[in-house]
Parts: sequence; C-alpha cells; structure tokens
Amino acid sequence: MWYYIIRRILYAIPVLLGVNFLTFILFFMVNTPDDIAYLHLGGKHVTQQEVTDWKAAHGYDLPLLYNSEQHSFTQTIFWQKSMHLFAFDFGVSDSGRDINQSIAERYAPSLSIAIPALLFSLIVNIVIAMTMAFFRGGYIDSWGVFICVMLMSISMLFFIVGGQYLVARILKWVPVSGYADGWSSIKFIILPVLVTVAADIGAGARWYRSFFLEEINKDYIRTARAKGLSEDVIMLRHVLPNALIPILTGVVVLLPLLFMGSLLTESFFGIPGLGSYTIDAIRNQDFAVVRAMVFLGSVLYILGLLLTDISYVIVDPRIRLN
Repeated sequence: MWYYIIRRILYAIPVLLGVNFLTFILFFMVNTPDDIAYLHLGGKHVTQQEVTDWKAAHGYDLPLLYNSEQHSFTQTIFWQKSMHLFAFDFGVSDSGRDINQSIAERYAPSLSIAIPALLFSLIVNIVIAMTMAFFRGGYIDSWGVFICVMLMSISMLFFIVGGQYLVARILKWVPVSGYADGWSSIKFIILPVLVTVAADIGAGARWYRSFFLEEINKDYIRTARAKGLSEDVIMLRHVLPNALIPILTGVVVLLPLLFMGSLLTESFFGIPGLGSYTIDAIRNQDFAVVRAMVFLGSVLYILGLLLTDISYVIVDPRIRLN
C-alpha cells in the first residue's frame, strides 16, 4: 500500500509540471507582461517607465521561458513564478495581496456551500435512483429517466437565474446574493445549495440508477427472491449496501475539490469563496492567482484519485494495490 502511494505521488510531479506549463503558455498566449502591467496600473494614461517599474517590481521583467542573455532557464518568469508552488508557497498576487492568506480566508465560505450541497445531492439522488430502480420498466421509471435527461440538458445558469428569480425575487424567502459570517450565513447559502442539488439531480440520479440496476440483476439477488424475501427488503438490505460501494468511492474523488468551490455558483450569488476568487483573477488577468488556483486544483484532484483507489481497497478487500 505504501509503495503504491509513494509511486503515485512521484507520478504526480510530472503531471503537475505539465499542468503548470500549459497554464503558463495559455495565459501568455493572450496576454503579455506589458498588458498585465497596463491593466493593473489603470489603463491608457500610463508611461512606459511606469510599466517597466511595475514589471520589475512584480517579476515580469524577465524572459518568459529562456533567458538568452544569461543562457539560463532559471532566470525566467516561468521558473521564478512556478517552482515555489511545489512548496505550496503561492506568493503574492499581482494586486499585492498574499495568496496563501486569501485562500485561508476564502475556503470556509466555499465549504459552507459545497459540503451541504454534496450531502443533500447524495441523499436525494440515491432516493430518486432507488425509486426508479424499484419501479423499473414502469411509468415511474420511464418518466424518471425522461426527467433526468431533460434536467441534464439544462444549463447550470438556468437553475441559478431561475432560482434567484423565483425563490428570492418572487417568493422573497432568501436574499438574492451576499454572504455573512457565523450563523447569519445560513440564509445566504440555502439558495445556492438548493440550486446545486437541483442541477445535479439529472446526472446523479441517472448514474446511480445504473448501479442499482446492475446489482438487481446479479445472482445473489435472484437467490434472495427465491428465498421469499420481499422486494423492499431486497432493495434496502442487499441492493443498497452493495451499490453504495461504487457510489461512495466515486464521491471520494470530489471531496478534495470541495475546497475549490463552484465558479458559477459563487460568482452569481456573491459568495466570497475560492470559486469567485478564481473568476475575479481571470477577469483581472492576475496570473499569480490563476496559476496558484490551477496548481492547487490539480493537486487536490490527484489527491482525490488516490483516495478513490484507497477507498476501493477499504470497501472491497478483494482488491489489492500493487
């Protein structure tokens, strides 16, 4: 087990290097250091000397990938701004704020929405999927699949805008957007959680339904029916526990990504989390923040895959990691 974990961690290093390099290339294909300097200095009425001074102060005065004057790859923007990421030192944003401190301040609002949304989505999707599997082949199952496919075809933006208009503006049950600390935040996170759960029902319930149907068609279920067990007992005591194995292991990969927040949800609802932090950085062309958030997201995703593999071993001892 430990050999497998160490090997996966070593494999992650070139993956993170590749992701970091691609992020760098894509960002500077549409922006130059001068563009970034002009944006942060306030636009057109800026002298070239001010641009030069800003680039020197923020480390953008070096070549991008190769320094031909010093014949060095280390005296470049890529090296100077990328290598310290592996020590999780994200440095300072182009606007002058400490990125590590900003992440520490913003992860709690992201989790306050992501964790309830994940738990409620899991419960709702399992209940709906079990209902469709119980009435498989009937009208409830057929209509359930139809509604799930229809929900999968609707954009997340529709759920967000529709939820804000109906629940917040028409019914006035909760605020349209905003956030507060402590228990006052509950009224602000109810609508984002409901919207997230509603948007996830289509894909989630249809996916979980396939797990339940797979279990229903196995030999041990036919044996249970032959022994005279009722269908509801079979579903609850046999099908559900065994179908939860792939469901829960699939959920494990999402757990680290909860820290990253939801880009759309946090932006539209004014939640000061990591998702809105990333969107603001892209809008403001803050490469330091974009680079840090992409790197952090990659690390968390790789960690999620590793936890998924380990969880398979925990729930199913027949599997061995080599």
